[in-house]
Amino acid sequence: MSKTEAPEEQNEQSEQSELGAAGAQLSTAPKEETPHLPSLGVIGWARWFWRQLTSMRVALILLLLLSLGAIPGSLIPQNNVDELKVQDFMDRHTTLGPIYEKLQLFDVYSSVWFSAIYILLFVSLIGCIVPRTWQFVGQLRGRPPGAPRKLTRLPAYTTWRTEAEPEQVHEAALAMLKERRFRSHTVPAAGSGSSGSVAAEKGYLREAGNLIFHISLIVMLIAFAAGQLFKSEGGKLIMEGDGFSNTLSQYDDFKSGSLFDTEELAPFSFRLDDFEGTYEKSGPNRGTPRTYRAKVSYSEGADGPEKKKTIEVNKPLEIDGSKVYLIGHGYAPKVTVRDGKGKVVYSASVPLLPIDQNGTATGAIKVMDGYRDKDGKPDQLGFNAFFVPTFAGAGKGQMFSQFPAPEYPVLALSAYHGSLGVNAGVPQNVYQLDTRKMQKFKDKNGDLLKQRMRPGETMKLPNGAGSVTYEKELKEWATFQISQEPGSVWALVGAVAAIVGLAGSLFIQRRRVWVRAVKGADGVTVVEMAGLGRSESAKLPEELADLAAHLHEKAPSAPDPDPDVVVPAEGAEK
Repeated sequence: MSKTEAPEEQNEQSEQSELGAAGAQLSTAPKEETPHLPSLGVIGWARWFWRQLTSMRVALILLLLLSLGAIPGSLIPQNNVDELKVQDFMDRHTTLGPIYEKLQLFDVYSSVWFSAIYILLFVSLIGCIVPRTWQFVGQLRGRPPGAPRKLTRLPAYTTWRTEAEPEQVHEAALAMLKERRFRSHTVPAAGSGSSGSVAAEKGYLREAGNLIFHISLIVMLIAFAAGQLFKSEGGKLIMEGDGFSNTLSQYDDFKSGSLFDTEELAPFSFRLDDFEGTYEKSGPNRGTPRTYRAKVSYSEGADGPEKKKTIEVNKPLEIDGSKVYLIGHGYAPKVTVRDGKGKVVYSASVPLLPIDQNGTATGAIKVMDGYRDKDGKPDQLGFNAFFVPTFAGAGKGQMFSQFPAPEYPVLALSAYHGSLGVNAGVPQNVYQLDTRKMQKFKDKNGDLLKQRMRPGETMKLPNGAGSVTYEKELKEWATFQISQEPGSVWALVGAVAAIVGLAGSLFIQRRRVWVRAVKGADGVTVVEMAGLGRSESAKLPEELADLAAHLHEKAPSAPDPDPDVVVPAEGAEK
């Protein structure tokens, strides 16, 4: 971000003192004033504080502080992202945890100190833009100032003598400058000590780009604030054949901004028809997804017609202002549990969560109701599950998958019975098994009963307690993120406009050109051309030389004067 650099302001003040109005207002930057401390009252101090707040240095400091303040938000777990990670951090860091909590480092983007920096930067930008905008509008409504008395003091200057009349030179210069898209006009002579001239100016888009850049930053800040206050974001795991309706109770997890109303959830629904995933089978990229997409059927509104759509990574389904992203995939092996009498007490496809890129997954199977032990007493069963879609084989390494596709699926279970703790009223993770109030099923050696199973195989529970069968059916599931971000479009527009405005403010040069033609003592017209830019640039002399060459074609140089005649010269070529 660049408001106006101090060296440029000093140069412009020096030029203004030497060149008068011709060197003034090449920028819309507010001039800083040094306060006279003994004479400052309450109003004076308020004005001084306001000037400091809207100055370049303070804005840069605030922008730096905002960037530094965002660093903890990416390094430290945040409550609005994952409360479990925050709690785990608190448990592992008993000293740092309470300190971070008091400093609001677990809620960086909603903390008091981050909001204060954010608001001060917002005010600073507005305080800078408003006066500069009015000054710029005033400059657009005005005309370029007349030429200074001594053009030889300008950084780019040239002169020659011509037999054309001064009026003809001025007319030719005016037409040429307008053709080159300069804002130009003829300035009449102000008195006997001065002469008429043509004044032209170009490069107003530099200040326009500067203003667009700062306005775009405000748009981005507003869009970011609106996105945080009114956004909603939730996740849902859906197995093939199952569906989702966009209501709060359907989400696996949901978080929203403080001003979001759950009644504003867009009414739509969709069903996962099929997940298609193929993977590279050889070479250094073995296991890398080649095809990764979910085929869904969706409906808008309560009674909308059903439509088909394929959701891919970074190609979401967009419905009524909401976006449905595909963010994950896994497998759900079907498991059937029978009691000692052979009665089916549980049969379902159980989604397991992957822990590596090859599809190795873990989870839990919980039989909460319907099971009775060999004595007929109600009991609960729990199984820790470990699944690999492609097993390396017994004796060929640990139980980790070798490939993401289900080429040789194996399910490993360890069995428990007792209280699952689901009746205690404390929320549980459905993918984890709490074994604190459970007993192990033991094998013939007295160890925890474990078994690896291929599709169709069965694990027998000891003492006639029943059995667990790994069915041949293997379903796939996908996880989706449903987001509603009202400020995302405006943030994108602001970012693009900021880049365009910054490019204009950096690469467009604001400059002025003057052409003065006056009769010399010998009756030959003396033509002077000079240019002034906002900053030193090699392009200004080059542009002036090009303009002078074109004007020279309309008003060519006069023959060399008689050496016996002395003609006073006002300036020399530079």
